[in-house]
Amino acid sequence: MELILKQDVQNLGFKDDVVTVKNGYGRNYLIPQGFAILATPSAKKVLAENLKQKAHKEQKLVDDANKIAEALKALEIKISAKAGGDKLFGSITNANIAEALEANGQAIDKKFITSGIVKRVGKYTANVRLHRDVIVELPYEIIAEKA
Repeated sequence: MELILKQDVQNLGFKDDVVTVKNGYGRNYLIPQGFAILATPSAKKVLAENLKQKAHKEQKLVDDANKIAEALKALEIKISAKAGGDKLFGSITNANIAEALEANGQAIDKKFITSGIVKRVGKYTANVRLHRDVIVELPYEIIAEKA
């Protein structure tokens, strides 16, 4: 089944992409949730026209995302957490990284950060997706809180 995505869907595609999915997934989940519409020939023509008009606006968004990416690369993120030795009491997730970025003046939603769950002190990297074409590797360090 061919569908046109109306918004970004994790592990499937971005808004305005034409994707092929299994019939049940499209009919029972994507279309009823409003994530996609059927890719009929007329819908494809409308999509092509809309994409032509959005091309200029899209370039501005990419430029803004690149500016934010440069600002993120200049940051040194240190997250302090309670630890016993080198093991953390609890874990560090995308939400903690988003809070650290917020404290440094960069408001980025946690759903655009991919790092996994970290349970030890040390240096790690997280991927931050600012735009479909702009993904930044953000190094961060987890340090033990001083008692």
